[in-house]
Amino acid sequence: MQEYRKIIIQKEQIVPIAEKMRREGRYLVMIHAFIDKDGQMDVSWDYAVDPAVESYHVLGETELPSIGGIYDTAATWPERELNELFGINFEGLDTSKRLFLPEDMLETQGRGQIMVTPLSELVEKNRKEEA
Repeated sequence: MQEYRKIIIQKEQIVPIAEKMRREGRYLVMIHAFIDKDGQMDVSWDYAVDPAVESYHVLGETELPSIGGIYDTAATWPERELNELFGINFEGLDTSKRLFLPEDMLETQGRGQIMVTPLSELVEKNRKEEA
């Protein structure tokens, strides 16, 4: 069984930790986010540090630095996904194109609403507003 270590950090530590992990040859496993039971954002960066996964969590922040320059696509893809689905802004991340949603979706509703409103309802609402 693989060990899992949860470590709470501040957003200023994200880039230095990513740089350290990259220097040590550690893989970025994934970047996750969820809204906890208290309603605050929990974003985590999971690294393979054998025999464990070290998961670095930042709580309550929606403006975070991108680590795309350190981990390339392994970071930019999940960062773009979290930007689109949760409205998290990763500083320096190119969000000019969407991954999943139509390009004109959410222009009037704001970002990150897909997590609280079914896509079918957002599409229908956009159609009604355009009519």
